[in-house]
Amino acid sequence: MLKRKIYRALLHWKETKKMECLLVKGARQIGKTFIIERFGAEQYSSYIYINFYKNPEHKAIFDGSLEAEEIYKKISLYVRNIRFVPHDTLIFLDEIQDCPNARTALKFLAIDDRYDVIASGSMLGLHYKEMASIPVGYERTMDMFSLDFEEFLWAMGKGEEAIGALKTYFEHREKVDSGIHEQFMGLLREYLVVGGMPEAVNIFLKSNNYQDVYATQKKIMESYREDIKHYASTPMRQKIEDCYRSIPRQLAKEYTKFQYKVVSKEGNARRYENCLNWLVDAGMIALCFNVSTPQFPLVAYEKPEQFKAYVTDIGLLTSLYGYETQATLLKNTLTGPAKGGIYENLVFDMLIKRGFSLNYYKNDRNTQEIEFLYTRDGNVIPVEVKSKNGATLSLNQFLADFHPPCAYKLVSGNVGVSGAKVTLPLYMALFL
Repeated sequence: MLKRKIYRALLHWKETKKMECLLVKGARQIGKTFIIERFGAEQYSSYIYINFYKNPEHKAIFDGSLEAEEIYKKISLYVRNIRFVPHDTLIFLDEIQDCPNARTALKFLAIDDRYDVIASGSMLGLHYKEMASIPVGYERTMDMFSLDFEEFLWAMGKGEEAIGALKTYFEHREKVDSGIHEQFMGLLREYLVVGGMPEAVNIFLKSNNYQDVYATQKKIMESYREDIKHYASTPMRQKIEDCYRSIPRQLAKEYTKFQYKVVSKEGNARRYENCLNWLVDAGMIALCFNVSTPQFPLVAYEKPEQFKAYVTDIGLLTSLYGYETQATLLKNTLTGPAKGGIYENLVFDMLIKRGFSLNYYKNDRNTQEIEFLYTRDGNVIPVEVKSKNGATLSLNQFLADFHPPCAYKLVSGNVGVSGAKVTLPLYMALFL
């Protein structure tokens, strides 16, 4: 059974909530249903599951009156073999995007407060116009992703003690023992290929067969295409898929900024912008915006027309390049700009899943590019990503121009310190 950090977050919600339902958001097949069902079974004496995608007839529960008592009556009519235990029952409303009235009803269920309610959804941003009211103040939201790198390490048998020992090298800025370093670089390359989708990780644990993992990723991609057919309007379907499938080409450029002309020759913002927003709302990609100046607060200086698009699971990204590319990543023999873009997406994956808000910086003269910026204690911290060891002219210039308290260079090599610049192995993005 895969260990997930979100379980602790679910426990925290249960212990601290006051008239508040929980809404868990994230892409399809990242493990939302599994972990919430496990939580319901382990933490409550009664657990009630309603899935609006699998059982569309259950939408009728939320037709008409949304008073809590009426909803409970209808649940007892539509869902078999249930019981309501006051203050010890979890009601789980899965795929709530398919029933906008249920989202509105969260307010009334929260006010009633007899039973705990968790909702989850994958396409919530696509359905907000259909809702009569969003339950502001009665709904705590929680973002969920596929397994992050630390959760992947747990799955691979690296416990918290081993990861804690590795962290001491990071904290003391000491070089990692060469054997340990090679071991964790090998695990990182496995994460590049397997990624964090629970089904792919479980297949890998069971078979140790990368071809089985690739077949599983292709199956997941097919289910995503089915979601596009199910949820997107007919004129947008092909354009959404074209945008998603262009990301490997976007990241293989020397400058990985998203360009509509890479999607198609006639591509422009008017034609494809809504399609990108659809992919973001579905949790399949995330955007990282350029800033005009790397100053706090970064959001005040974002350039909305200049952004990079990253796939939210690194294994799904590398599967888009094909199995042969995955094999070269495992053997560490891939060269060229594509490798740099893949490692960019890897670091984005590692940081965004830990709650980082990220931007990037490329100056107007195109002479300086920093892959990622984040803020800490009111300071802007630059992160440069190198798929191999090499010079860091842009980072050196950034240090001279803006004087951040520290700057990170992530490489395939070992730990090193030069003034405010800290060189770290790529796997240590885990500890930033």
